[in-house]
Amino acid sequence: MKKRIQASMHTRQSLSDLIEGRLSSPDARADLVKLATRLIVEEALEAESRDALGREYYEHGAKPGQGYRNGRRPGRLKTAEGFVEFAAPQIAGREEAFRSAIRDNLKGRTEGLEELAVELLARGLSVRDIEDVFSDESGRLLLSRTAVSELGERLWSEYQEFALRDLGEYEVVYLFIDGIAERIRPGSKREPVLAAWGITANGAKVLLHLMAGSKEDAETVSAFFQDMRARGLGDPLVVVSDGAPGIIKAIETCFPRSERQRCLAHRMRNLAAKAPEDLWPEFRERAAAAYQAPSRAIARELAEGLARDYESKLPSAVACFRDDFEACIAHLRAPVNHRRAVRTTNQLERLFVEERRRLKIIPNAFGEKPVLKLMFSAMIRAAERWRALKITGFERRQMEALRRELDQNYEEENELNRRPSADMRTKKVSSNSRT
Repeated sequence: MKKRIQASMHTRQSLSDLIEGRLSSPDARADLVKLATRLIVEEALEAESRDALGREYYEHGAKPGQGYRNGRRPGRLKTAEGFVEFAAPQIAGREEAFRSAIRDNLKGRTEGLEELAVELLARGLSVRDIEDVFSDESGRLLLSRTAVSELGERLWSEYQEFALRDLGEYEVVYLFIDGIAERIRPGSKREPVLAAWGITANGAKVLLHLMAGSKEDAETVSAFFQDMRARGLGDPLVVVSDGAPGIIKAIETCFPRSERQRCLAHRMRNLAAKAPEDLWPEFRERAAAAYQAPSRAIARELAEGLARDYESKLPSAVACFRDDFEACIAHLRAPVNHRRAVRTTNQLERLFVEERRRLKIIPNAFGEKPVLKLMFSAMIRAAERWRALKITGFERRQMEALRRELDQNYEEENELNRRPSADMRTKKVSSNSRT
């Protein structure tokens, strides 16, 4: 006999479908709030019935007068996003009729419930936060503490599944890496949380990994990359990052077949700090013209002209401009319509701003689990606004040609590195033969 599925499981699947783009919606945010609210209500009601019966959903062994589950009946809440329908479990066979305290107290409390639904997706609320919402006027808790803890742990489980999933299904052509410093431990300095997302060969944007690290050194970032490699991540065409030395070294070590792009948003901020206000507008325009030139050859010519004109007036700005210049124009090897998307890590930067805004609301969200849940959930919510990059058949052929060129360069460089050793062995053999 086929087991009956709990209503919350159906709702959870619908929520996952919406987040992952399998469920189309004209108003994704409103539906996100509605489904999240519905999920919390259904899980709360199921936990309440479990406590009342003293056994799990599929568990047998009811005692006389204890009652049993008798299907579901529909209910609905009026919220700012419209009516939210849900399924409430029914209990029969009890000596005293069962009355749900949660349903009795839901009326007039939808504002707090909606806030909880949104914040559960935006960050993992503490047990105390959830208890405050699900308490009546006298302070009586409407949920069992077990059910409250389960609500708080949902996002952590989802993050763990995300962190272990197979990445082999994604053909990532552009990989972006950035980090943000968060106070993971009370009283300690801020520590970086690394994030990676990518654009696939069909233009989809996908969040790939999140990891808390003690610092952005080469060893930590290499471990971050190696974890993704072990889960099936291939060689992207371009890897985009800021100028942190540890990240640069890790990219060159872990992705030797890829081109490295220096984030131009970071670089322009570096240049602005080194140029006086009166000279900055012209310097900025000329630097941007070099970075966004039609080709790398033209970019190099423009860069030389800028350096000659400003070498004596702005030596530190010119030195910064020249530093890692080839990585600043790596995006010029990509198809023209892809270059704007590839030359910065702005997608992650905007996401970090949103995350910081939420942390200010609840400033005591310390600990690796709350921070990772916050970032993971914020990125899921942001992902619904990520528009795919349109990739034409011609652009796909351009990317394939770039892939062949990068592979050939890698093989030629390896051959050059092996040649001195081979020459030394040849000389040694010749010397021995003469002896």
